[in-house]
Amino acid sequence: MKIIKLNAIDSTNTFLKDMVSKMSIDDFTVVVAKTQTKGRGQMNSEWVVEEGKNLTFSVFCRFEALRIENHKYLNFCVSLSVLEALKEIEIPNLAVKWPNDILSGNKKIVGILIENSLKGSNISSSVIGIGINVNQGVFSEKLPNASSIKMILNKETDLDTLLEIVLFKLKENLELLEKNEYQLLEENYLKVLYKKNVPTMFKNNQNILFMGKIIGVSENGNLQIELEDETIQEFGLKEVSFANL
Repeated sequence: MKIIKLNAIDSTNTFLKDMVSKMSIDDFTVVVAKTQTKGRGQMNSEWVVEEGKNLTFSVFCRFEALRIENHKYLNFCVSLSVLEALKEIEIPNLAVKWPNDILSGNKKIVGILIENSLKGSNISSSVIGIGINVNQGVFSEKLPNASSIKMILNKETDLDTLLEIVLFKLKENLELLEKNEYQLLEENYLKVLYKKNVPTMFKNNQNILFMGKIIGVSENGNLQIELEDETIQEFGLKEVSFANL
């Protein structure tokens, strides 16, 4: 494993993708930054962190035979790795808010961005970006649902130690992925999926409220919600949100 540590950078994902495009790099190369000036989340949203207080890093992973239609299992693998690492340092009430935000209670403490490179019908490699709110004590009013490990545990956490735990868990789960242990990954993911089987108020992208309950993730990675009339509807990224979050 090669770990590259940087002070300030626009985005660890952008930096690592640029490296990959210009040279041959080792599998599981990791780029860590003390601060990101243009950190990115899902669908080009911004990921803002306080300098030197949090973990912002990206991991390059190469795959031998991961088919594009199995991309959801990579997401399960990464989400579970971070959640398991946080569980190890005794963060309570952990859950994955679909597709891959990690919550403690109903507060977001982790964002994940996976960017895949394709070759034929396979995912040849991925750049996996992970942002963990660790020692930050205050967040913008624009982020009412953001929290940090420090705010939850009332103590600071060593960034290098936490990084080591996350990378260890990621290696473990990537081995399951390589062995095609898809059913196990899905079972483990669904066990920790936020609000699964709980009647909940949702809001679609037309701001229409509706009741339903999350029952799973479809073959193509969409969220499956059972409506009040017992029909099942699928939603893609940014097509549905929790009305109370």
